[in-house]
Amino acid sequence: SSHEHKLNFKKSKELCLSYIQDAMLQKQWKRAAEFLTCYVESLEKDYSREHVGPSEMIWRIGTEILCHHSHSSMKEFSCFMEQMKTLGVKRYLKVCLEHVFHLLCNGQIDEAYQNLSLAESWRFGEQTALQDKEMKLIQAYRGLLDYYSWSKQKNILLEHSEDGFTDLAVEQEMHGYFRKAAVNLKEIIKIPGVWDLFVKCYVDLLEFYGDHNEARQVLNEYAYNSKFPANPNAHVYLYQFLKRQGESKKSLISALKILHDIVPSHELMIDFNTMLQKSKKRKKRRLGLEVIFAALDYAGWKENAKAWSCLARQVKQIVISEKHLDWIKQEWNSRKDWWPAFHFSRYLAKRNWQENKSLSYEKALVAGILLGKDCKYFKHVSHQGCKAQLKRFRMLRKFVKRHNPVYLRISG
Repeated sequence: SSHEHKLNFKKSKELCLSYIQDAMLQKQWKRAAEFLTCYVESLEKDYSREHVGPSEMIWRIGTEILCHHSHSSMKEFSCFMEQMKTLGVKRYLKVCLEHVFHLLCNGQIDEAYQNLSLAESWRFGEQTALQDKEMKLIQAYRGLLDYYSWSKQKNILLEHSEDGFTDLAVEQEMHGYFRKAAVNLKEIIKIPGVWDLFVKCYVDLLEFYGDHNEARQVLNEYAYNSKFPANPNAHVYLYQFLKRQGESKKSLISALKILHDIVPSHELMIDFNTMLQKSKKRKKRRLGLEVIFAALDYAGWKENAKAWSCLARQVKQIVISEKHLDWIKQEWNSRKDWWPAFHFSRYLAKRNWQENKSLSYEKALVAGILLGKDCKYFKHVSHQGCKAQLKRFRMLRKFVKRHNPVYLRISG
């Protein structure tokens, strides 16, 4: 019967899709391609009146298979993409974008630019307005490629200027690329979103032509506009710009403070801590200690010699002056249950000593102050250092033993 035929056809389609999925999960791309061919052929024989929208599924699966199949070529991929563009008008621009990404990944810059230009001129009734966001992305990536061309021309011009030549044709071409890139990049970064690469390129254009006020405005908007999602990179770009401009320490600290609140494990926390330690204000030096302790809470920092050096330096200063021992105590109270095993085990003492003696020295100083002279990490490292007749390790042992009462006060 007709109903039974439809039911059997639906089951066979679902079974075929499950075979495709299984083949893809096992990275059997040839087998997956064969099943996809069967799936497409079965759809062509589907005479049911039910609405079937398989075009996106075929596009997604087909793209994945062609990207990984050992015998696929760029020509085949492009041919497949052109077919997918005609399959679904609603997805036309998305397919165009994916095609462009693939071309870019394979170094075909000119072909990618040509595809973007064709996509930008695409019009299809009401669909044009409905796909406004995709169209803005198309224009933005075209702006990105214009920036790429501008950058190439800029490098040529700079090389010529070193030789004492001025190439007016290259200069005019470079300015032309600048105008096209600036228009499209400026438009996309007005829309709330994460536009890191576009922002960086636009700021680079502005800085090259000396428009520092516009660059600052763009970066401030990107970092502080509440309509944009929280983005650590926005604050990194702002900090780097302010640093290039020779801005005050106050401005730099302000930018990094927000970055610290979002990502306390960011690599720039070393810079942040260093600036805070140099401050004459007690509040900022206190924050510096908090910043470096927080960074070392993360596994990625466990063997960062610079971080341990920052912490060791500040802890040593506090111990010698015997002022603000409460700062250390407050930070240590929330960590004393897990830092010993995390940072100061005997196993780590052996490994650190073998791999990086400077790191083991800084860690041993911190361990000796926080955990006392009987700490396993401190005992092993200081013993090895004295055994190797290294003067600074002998001084380290004396320093920790002399200030052992500090450990008692910190540990309570």
